[in-house]
Amino acid sequence: MRIDGKAFRTIWASPDSAAIHIIDQTRLPHRFETVSIATVEEAARAIKQMQVRGAPLIGVTAAYGIALAMRADASDASLETTCALLAATRPTAVNLQWALASASRALSSLPPAARAEAAFAHAARLAEEDVAICEAIGEHGLPLIEAAAARKAGEPVNILTHCNAGWLATVDWGTATAPIYKAHEKGVPLHVWVDETRPRNQGASLTAWELNQHGIAHTIIVDNAGGHLMQHGAVDLVIVGTDRTTAAGDVCNKIGTYLKALAAMDNGVPFYVAAPSPSIDFTIEDGVAATPIETRSPEEISHISGRMADGRIETVCVIPQGSPALNPAFDVTPARLVTGLITERGVIAARREALAKAFPDRLGETAEPLGAS
Repeated sequence: MRIDGKAFRTIWASPDSAAIHIIDQTRLPHRFETVSIATVEEAARAIKQMQVRGAPLIGVTAAYGIALAMRADASDASLETTCALLAATRPTAVNLQWALASASRALSSLPPAARAEAAFAHAARLAEEDVAICEAIGEHGLPLIEAAAARKAGEPVNILTHCNAGWLATVDWGTATAPIYKAHEKGVPLHVWVDETRPRNQGASLTAWELNQHGIAHTIIVDNAGGHLMQHGAVDLVIVGTDRTTAAGDVCNKIGTYLKALAAMDNGVPFYVAAPSPSIDFTIEDGVAATPIETRSPEEISHISGRMADGRIETVCVIPQGSPALNPAFDVTPARLVTGLITERGVIAARREALAKAFPDRLGETAEPLGAS
């Protein structure tokens, strides 16, 4: 996608594979900075501290982290330790476990001398696959927006999204934003309601930033405004991403997604989830009972950063001193609230039978990587 008119991806390797490079998303929207990562420890820290975030991008970053580790030590013990280190960084996004398992399978049968080169090639292949998957999601989601545009007879289609499931969350295109970018390219009039997405404000700081870079009309709203807008007919459809979709179609996504789905159901607004196949976990059925929900630092709630009038970036406390805070990062939307899953193989029902039919090659897979505990 584009930054100031220049094409960028969110992650790329140096020509000599000496390092990988990422966009530091903790600096956005006020500063655009890239970071070089030369060791697996730096890759793990980038994932944990959310310099990279979004389920697909986390997975690709982890694959490159393995490659960096194999360049330093390609032994069986190193491969096992590396997978365990990376697996512990973020528990909810299944892409992380999927990417580690995929890399482990590809490398474990190779002699150590061949692993570094193979690991970099494998990570690059996962990156290209993610781009292709996201673009396909865009192609399959585009008709949903075009149909809404036909019903509106020239008026902009109002799409509500939550968190950032944009190209910053993937290698390119994004998941929830891919249909939006495809529609924009075709000249479909549209407008995006951008949930701020507290506590880290990924909507306000990331989704709004990338939509602005692409010249797409959008408006930032507080998280609790979505239901009100739906009641008044100001939302034509909701498109969100997913960090883990179960075999039965339950969707785990950024905290607050469940409330958007409830409001959409109550107001007859279609609620779609852009779900790339690596985010589907065929090993669990009940998302509420079985999905590990990451609990992050209370400081993400108690403190907020922003740009001052003189340009300085400052962090301030916004809650009373001594008040505790709880910070679950995700919630689960039951399949019954999901109108459809936009996948790289088409728009399908959020049901076990539909998922199994669309992805028979994924059935029986395990997301457990070598060395994970």
